[in-house]
Amino acid sequence: MGGTPTAFSLHQQAARKANQPLDLAEVCHRFGLGGVQTRVPIEPEAATALRQRLEKWEMYLVGDARPPRDASEVPAFEKVVEASKAAGATVLHAALTGRRYEVFDTLEAFKKHFEQCQKAVALAEPVLRRHQMKLAVENHKDWRFAEHVAWLKRLSSEWVGVCVDVGNNISLCEDPVELAEAYAPYAFDCHLKDMAVDEYPEGFLLSEVVLGQGIVDLRKVAGILRQANPKIQFGLEMITRDPLKVPVLGQKYWATFDDSYSPLPGRDLARTLAMVRARRSKLPMVSQLSFDQQVQAEAESTRQCAAYARERLEL
Repeated sequence: MGGTPTAFSLHQQAARKANQPLDLAEVCHRFGLGGVQTRVPIEPEAATALRQRLEKWEMYLVGDARPPRDASEVPAFEKVVEASKAAGATVLHAALTGRRYEVFDTLEAFKKHFEQCQKAVALAEPVLRRHQMKLAVENHKDWRFAEHVAWLKRLSSEWVGVCVDVGNNISLCEDPVELAEAYAPYAFDCHLKDMAVDEYPEGFLLSEVVLGQGIVDLRKVAGILRQANPKIQFGLEMITRDPLKVPVLGQKYWATFDDSYSPLPGRDLARTLAMVRARRSKLPMVSQLSFDQQVQAEAESTRQCAAYARERLEL
């Protein structure tokens, strides 16, 4: 199991406060992780140096990339692909939007952005094909898996697939095991996390917790993805933060859902709310800690997650 940038967001904040750059690859190595997801430097010497360090540490690399929004950005995207390949990456990660129920006020705004995302990936695909680089587009609390899979089928490219975040789509009333089964044929990469839930008046709270302490059946999810792609890479995304509010009982939450274009069946909502009520627990409130204590909590959670992954998930 490797590490993702958001798993070390507090370490990055601490480095910025000290006016020191954070070497994410070195941090992941220090925590005993087997790989890193990070933005690769464009300069050839820096990319080569990163590759040499990762090979020495026997770590894999997932590069971070943003697909071109229009034709003018294609050359810059190609440079990122070339640098990432030189550094040893075989997969690039992309998250294309935020939480749909927070970002968009109307279905039309959501549809327009979804079309822009599809255009961006279509522009990226010939570059990916030319360099034989895979792009894993994360389910980032944006699309329900049926929408995402339908898009991948339309695109029909062996170079574009999914970074399967096993916890994100709980916010869209989807079950992690069903999500893994749907995404498995397209899974290039995985953001591994466990989630806990609690109730609040407008819906439910959702929080990352140490692996094995939440509601996600991690062994089953990991097994489904591994069976479909034995080479899939797992990156820890244990984010140390206060719980997120998922206002499923609020009007804005439903603004981007439509029975004909983007349905969210009532049975999925009912199942999710029943699950929350049955499995609710006390969630961590990180903001109550001092900043130094938050950084320490992030480090301790990472150590516990790494131990669980080794001992229980064979990662």
